[in-house]
Amino acid sequence: MNKCVERIVNGVVKENPTFVLMLGMCPTLAITTSAMNGISMGLCTTAVLAMSNLLISMLRKVIPDKVRMPAFIVIVASFVTLVQMLLGAYLPELNKTLGIYIPLIVVNCIILGRAESYAYKNPVFPSFFDGIGMGIGFTIGITLIGMVRELLGAGELFGFRVMPDSYQPISIFVMAPGAFLVLALLTGLQNKFNAPSATNVEECDKEKREGLECNGNCMSCAGLAYEKNHLLIEQAAEKREAERKAALAEKAKAAAAAKAAKAAESKAAGKPAESKMEEKPADSKAAGKPAESKTEEKPADSKAAEKLAENKTEEGDNK
Repeated sequence: MNKCVERIVNGVVKENPTFVLMLGMCPTLAITTSAMNGISMGLCTTAVLAMSNLLISMLRKVIPDKVRMPAFIVIVASFVTLVQMLLGAYLPELNKTLGIYIPLIVVNCIILGRAESYAYKNPVFPSFFDGIGMGIGFTIGITLIGMVRELLGAGELFGFRVMPDSYQPISIFVMAPGAFLVLALLTGLQNKFNAPSATNVEECDKEKREGLECNGNCMSCAGLAYEKNHLLIEQAAEKREAERKAALAEKAKAAAAAKAAKAAESKAAGKPAESKMEEKPADSKAAGKPAESKTEEKPADSKAAEKLAENKTEEGDNK
């Protein structure tokens, strides 16, 4: 169960497809004219992700390695067709609104990337929850973009008016350029707070335009962009962890050195005090000797006085 929860958290936070890996930009930019479109597209993608990951993981030991990509596409296309038929039967207006982007889920690099990098190599239940986590992360991302675009471009959220009547909608945000503006705004906020993102990884070769990016060509991607982005983010995370451990080790080393220096100083300061303590008993012994001699002399004087007194009494008797 912990593994399943970890896969959900990974898809929502650590490897969010929209804001961290920057994948699936085609539906992200085209569908998010409103929050309802975003959440609808996200839920459809989540259903396909979860079910395709589940079936691919179940068949991972049966599918030959050389034909795994065509097999993945056939499995994903089957679930996409099922989703589209259900939308056409029960939600025809939504099916019309999403249009061609429902069939394009088949070649979405998020789905093929998860099938290639995780579901084909891991057990059934973690793969299923991995698909749910990535789908929820994708849904949150495109819904958030759709909310911002709908709020600024129409003054509404999920079709309900939330801005005052005096507000003049900025129509560019519900047009194609608005998608790029909102995505750039949200990505800039990520970079401002140093959140993990495809745009703030140093390993990206900006001159050759190679690195963490999605070129939008989903048909020829086959999940390769996801694999590349995932690898670079892992390398960046390992580098940050190594730097953190090195900093902690250096800090511990400095603390140990300071502690040793302090102990040496206290030891050096303690030696004169010990010598003084040793001198004091010697002085007291030396000072005590004359007193003892005086006390010893007193009995000798008293004996002499007694002898003199005896001699006097004897002389008196003789007389």
